[in-house]
Amino acid sequence: MKVKIRKGDTVEVISGANKLKRGEVIKVLPQERRVVVQGVNLHKKHVSQIQAQGRNLSPGIIEFELPFDISNVMLVCPKCDEPVRVGIRREGDEIIRVCKNCGSEVD
Repeated sequence: MKVKIRKGDTVEVISGANKLKRGEVIKVLPQERRVVVQGVNLHKKHVSQIQAQGRNLSPGIIEFELPFDISNVMLVCPKCDEPVRVGIRREGDEIIRVCKNCGSEVD
C-alpha cells in the first residue's frame, strides 16, 4: 500500500507515549510502514570509548530517534494547522495530496 506521508512533512502523533507531539519527518520506511520523526520517540544509548582506524570515538550518552508505526501519526495541513486525513487527486500523470478538511493542496 502506498504511503501518503513523505520526508519533510510535519506530522502529529495521535497515540502512544508521545501523543500530541509534532515534528518533521526525517525518514520514511514504506516496506515496514514506519516513520522517524524529529524530536519524537527519543531514546538514549550509552556508548563506551572505541578506537577505530586510528581515531578515538568519544564515550558518552547518545540520544536518537527510533522509528514508529505510520498509523500513529497524522499529517498536519499547512493551511488548517490541524492533523488531517489525506486524499489523492490526479491531474493527468501528476498525483496531488489533498487535505480532507479544507480541500487545499498539501504539496
